[in-house]
Amino acid sequence: MRNTLAIIILVIAGAFGLTSVFVVQQTRQALIMAFGEPRYVVTEPGLHFKLPWPFQNVYYMEKRILALDAPPEEVIASDQKRLVVDSFARFRILDPLKFYQTVGNETLARSRLGAVISSNLRQVLASEKFSTVLSGERAALMRRISDGVNREAQAFGIEIVDVRIKRADLPQANSEAIYRRMQTEREREAKEFRAQGAEVAQRIKSRADRERTVLLAEAEKQAQILRGEGDGKAVKIFADAFGKDIDFFEFYRSMQAYQAALDKNDTTMVLSPDSDSFKFFGKVRGGKK
Repeated sequence: MRNTLAIIILVIAGAFGLTSVFVVQQTRQALIMAFGEPRYVVTEPGLHFKLPWPFQNVYYMEKRILALDAPPEEVIASDQKRLVVDSFARFRILDPLKFYQTVGNETLARSRLGAVISSNLRQVLASEKFSTVLSGERAALMRRISDGVNREAQAFGIEIVDVRIKRADLPQANSEAIYRRMQTEREREAKEFRAQGAEVAQRIKSRADRERTVLLAEAEKQAQILRGEGDGKAVKIFADAFGKDIDFFEFYRSMQAYQAALDKNDTTMVLSPDSDSFKFFGKVRGGKK
């Protein structure tokens, strides 16, 4: 009986001893709860002790930087232009006790932070023009938004590390209208360029045709000059040859006439017997007929 009682006492003592020890990892921090009420915070990693369950229990929280992706929302800039903003934030739990007392858990914290980020986005971007949001001044806008969100997040025991805009674009309907206008403008420019190209091409073609006509005229002129010079030389050579031996020249010209006249399939000719064409057909004696 005594052994059984001792074993029971040892088991109970062991159970209480095990529930009195807890380990905090480097990536976490612990909030010690007593009957559902927070008592103190443990941020140092390692082995720690507390009162055994059910007197105290441990609620662990992340110490690392957490991410929050806010849903896209439509914002109106100061120049009344609408844009769809897609943002994200990085935060960490700086005060676990305040965090537990105000939001309780990460799910509710993300919901509250999303509303705070949306409010600050609308407030800051509504005071700026659409072109400013898309320009190099976006970094300054992000610092203003981050500072505003951080001031409100301190009430939740949260520190905002950074807030960024992933995408800032026009709504779908506006984007399509702008794309259509851009397409129309590009088509107009393309037609203008084509017309200018056609004009330049026609100018080049006209100049080439004019130069071609001039070149052909000059070539024809030069050809006529050369042809005339050649004919003149031929006539001179012909005249010189005729002057040296008139009988031979007359005979040679007659032979050429016979060749031209008889160079046909029909060789029948009807001529008068005393025609000049027959004067070389007679009998030649002593070099004369």
